[in-house]
Amino acid sequence: MTENQLKAGIAADRRMAGIWLSLDAPAITEMAADSGADWLLIDMEHSPTALSHIPDHLRATRGAQAEPVVRVPAAEPVIVKRLLDMGARSLMFPMIESAEDAARVISYTRYPPQGMRGLSMTTRANGYGRNAGYLTSYTADLFVIVQVETPQAVRAIPAIAGVEGIDAIFIGPADLSAAMGHLGQPTAPEAQALIDEACAMAHAAGKPIGILGFGDELARSYFARGFDFVAVAGDSWLLARQMDGLLARVKG
Repeated sequence: MTENQLKAGIAADRRMAGIWLSLDAPAITEMAADSGADWLLIDMEHSPTALSHIPDHLRATRGAQAEPVVRVPAAEPVIVKRLLDMGARSLMFPMIESAEDAARVISYTRYPPQGMRGLSMTTRANGYGRNAGYLTSYTADLFVIVQVETPQAVRAIPAIAGVEGIDAIFIGPADLSAAMGHLGQPTAPEAQALIDEACAMAHAAGKPIGILGFGDELARSYFARGFDFVAVAGDSWLLARQMDGLLARVKG
């Protein structure tokens, strides 16, 4: 049994809709946590979000149904160790190209002998030492997502999905389409065809797959095409469009 609502929801075959958070504002995280979203992506790769701010974002989701997922800025062990110690239990790793890449990031999330995660006995993750069972139970709530963002990585999905500890695949449509020669055109037909192939390959390998698809039409399309979890909007994306739309209507 897991307390991770994203992990549980996907296992129950529910469509899991998420919000992408890039503005590093815990108040927005708190608003999003109670919006009806199933999961939230706290971005550290393409945002100013600092490591020291992550606990505030995690606290902002406490008591809500939305599961916070932290996207690490790079796949390296020290920051992963610190995020896990802070209590992050769902992590997204960008630019995973191979089974070897996938196995390496899994090793960052596990204590020896299964991995190389360093051990501290007093962290936010283990209730500052109060949770005596943490060392034997923490993997039940871990949810490791790897991003597939190039054609080479798409071809490697069967091998990546076969790595023990990988919980889900996630397509980065902007980077994938750029790598295919369609910079700034994630909905290019060729890119969308490869995205559908990636979805089929992940499911054939027995893994759930997610994608970023902002807006109700695109998000519904991805769910209809078989994606298990979709980021349906982002904080900066929503704010900019609502500002522009409101002012255009008022001034128009």
